[in-house]
Amino acid sequence: MTIVANLLNKEYIRNHNMIEEYLKELAILPRGSIKAKNVGNKTYYYLNYRDGKKVISKYVGKSIESLKQIKEQLERRSQIESMLRKLKEEQSQIKKMEALL
Repeated sequence: MTIVANLLNKEYIRNHNMIEEYLKELAILPRGSIKAKNVGNKTYYYLNYRDGKKVISKYVGKSIESLKQIKEQLERRSQIESMLRKLKEEQSQIKKMEALL
């Protein structure tokens, strides 16, 4: 195995391991978006997401702290999904480079 092929293989393995770790973290994080519903003069917050064809609305609460925590988790999910897209593209490029060798 040449040095370049060895480096590509190590990079592919590192990339694969990162993808696995991000997928584990995604399984824990909530998905969807926060929606506010006004009833009378009160505002209630819900996490809306899809489960198959159903749209689920899960009550988050009135607490600003719980709302802030959910928003942070949703932002983290978005960041991870973006990183996963990039890592999968890198994986594809690595495979193409390996095919050229």
